[in-house]
Amino acid sequence: MVGSHLAEYALREHPDVEVHGLVRWRSPLDNIRQIIPKIHLHQGELRDLNSLIELLKKVKPDRIFHLAAQSYVTISFAAPADTLHTNVIGTTNLLDATRIVGIEPRIHICSSSEVYGQVTEDEVPIRESNPLRPASPYAVSKVGEDMIALQYFLSYGIKTIRTRMFTHTGPRRGSVFAESSFAKQVAEIELGIKPNPVKVGNLNSIRTLADVRDAVRAYWLLLEKCTPGDVYNIGGEETMTVGKILDILKSKSRVPITHEVDPSLLRPSDVTLQIPETKKFRDATGWKPLIKAEQTLEDLLNYHREQLKAGK
Repeated sequence: MVGSHLAEYALREHPDVEVHGLVRWRSPLDNIRQIIPKIHLHQGELRDLNSLIELLKKVKPDRIFHLAAQSYVTISFAAPADTLHTNVIGTTNLLDATRIVGIEPRIHICSSSEVYGQVTEDEVPIRESNPLRPASPYAVSKVGEDMIALQYFLSYGIKTIRTRMFTHTGPRRGSVFAESSFAKQVAEIELGIKPNPVKVGNLNSIRTLADVRDAVRAYWLLLEKCTPGDVYNIGGEETMTVGKILDILKSKSRVPITHEVDPSLLRPSDVTLQIPETKKFRDATGWKPLIKAEQTLEDLLNYHREQLKAGK
């Protein structure tokens, strides 16, 4: 999701920039099909150091946005070792390849708000200095990615800048994630593909929502204005429960929608309070979110409607 929106943003707002992307032979390209003629795609694999060395020798990028990850929290409980390998070793390989090739790009390392784990009410809003208490294998992997990026800056001067982005969503969001799953199920019920109810997990978790299109604008500013070696929280301004997100989507449905809790969607441990302090990033860049959560969720629902009508 994020990489496709970032590529579109770069092409639209910075037409003098060349956009290169890393893909695997089995990578789905639906999200970028409309811009493939305008970008350069390269075969490679984060878990294969040699492929990254050869790629960086060829491209010699000025900026790297490292967005790739095994990013589904629930799957990380089922496949913790694969999650750790992809996210920690994959990131280490990318940084090692940069060091070995001898280039000096600014590198955005996309950590996650999940690294903070379950915070207490007196720790809200969450600052970058908050203790890290990862509550899932995914979160552990993001702590590792975050810290290896810091270590490579301290040890080798690699110009890493880390973000801990809070919940962001919008068109193209994978349907394994709560709000996108809700939107897809609503669209399926509208089209008669499945019956009510919408299956849900924990609706009491509190999230601060941002639009993916605001997120990629923030990421671009990050590498323009922020300090290598540092870490920045990024997040939206609208805080609500997951249940409220569901209510907004239900209100935009063309048919009556009901829901019920599916126990299989409840995590062994959950992070239920995510409200960021983003002053550090905003002071450094002047960024602020422009797209309201209600618009984001409507666009997400329309995306799933269009995908289902197209048979996808």
